[in-house]
Amino acid sequence: MAQSNDFLVPGSNVQIDGTPGGPLSGLTFVAKDLFDIAGHPTGAGNHDWASAHPVPTENAWAVQTLLDAGASLAGKSITDEISLGILGENAFDGTPLNPKAPGRVPGGSSSGSVSAVAQGFCDLAIGTDTGGSIRVPASYCGVYGIRPTHGRVPLTGMLPQAPSSDTTGWFASDAATFARVSSVMLNEQVLADLPTRLVVATDAFGFADEHVAEALKPMVDELSAIIGKTCEDLLAPQGLSVWARAQRTLQPAEAWSTFKDWIERENPRLAFQVARNLAAAATISRVDRNWAGLMREEARARFKHLIPPGTILCLPTTPGPAPLKNRPMAELDIVRDRITCLAAHGGLTGHPQVNLPGSTVDGAPVGLSIVGARGHDMALVAVAKAMEK
Repeated sequence: MAQSNDFLVPGSNVQIDGTPGGPLSGLTFVAKDLFDIAGHPTGAGNHDWASAHPVPTENAWAVQTLLDAGASLAGKSITDEISLGILGENAFDGTPLNPKAPGRVPGGSSSGSVSAVAQGFCDLAIGTDTGGSIRVPASYCGVYGIRPTHGRVPLTGMLPQAPSSDTTGWFASDAATFARVSSVMLNEQVLADLPTRLVVATDAFGFADEHVAEALKPMVDELSAIIGKTCEDLLAPQGLSVWARAQRTLQPAEAWSTFKDWIERENPRLAFQVARNLAAAATISRVDRNWAGLMREEARARFKHLIPPGTILCLPTTPGPAPLKNRPMAELDIVRDRITCLAAHGGLTGHPQVNLPGSTVDGAPVGLSIVGARGHDMALVAVAKAMEK
């Protein structure tokens, strides 16, 4: 497979050898351009961000942890502008290649990280997931990806967006590497025992494109055979779109709080889509935020009941394969809204989720997700290993 290297931040040249003899020795990784790397500016996908902020003097926790474990840093990867995107198109740094579906977007905002892994440039990559930015690109590019339990992985040295939903996640192209990295990042060995109960989220499968549900059925059947006891239930009794509305209220409101001072001080150059969304976020009312906060409590109560320890839930990671590149903004607004309907539970509940690759629609990857109880991330990693053929 030819490599394009369009996933690296233009003009960056960052390479650091890992500590010899560690559990990840011999592996290489790239870091999304939201993670601090000592001596190199953190660009955040916007050409005015780095000039307004000091060059980091220390590595982000995630970067240093991987280096200490023996993995070598091979570059800084492109991100959607200040992480405010889900498709992977950046007006400043470009759109990284989706090697599994070259005419389609790679997904974002961890676009460069997923592209680097999918192209075989590196063994693993770190990114972030606030509203789906690990899960969605993993589905679109056909790789493993994890959004860990919220709060489990330290975010020191990672540029925040919406702290109540922010997580650090990672990609790998095979289950064995994915498990090795997960053991290091989560400081826990892969479990020998698998979960004993599977819940199939019928509303999520009903919401996804018909061909996606059909394509994922063999994976669901295999998962059911591995786990054993299987039942069907609703993920979001209030409605997937209601949960999505709550996340689209809480996350942008927090993002505006995160970037407000920089925007008002620097008046930075922003792509229209990003500027439009931030302007809308600034107008979100306290009443709407209070409603969304109550819906978050309901979602968390629902998942605590639905996914206790020993149980996992499965659903389509995305409602369809990656959309074609360069589609009109009006069309993509609808695509983004549908994506959020299958991704909002991550930010609302904080439960861990892993994308399992293995299916395609019209030649483009689509992923099956498994969700576990809070703190039971490694149970999902164990299932991922058991599912790999």
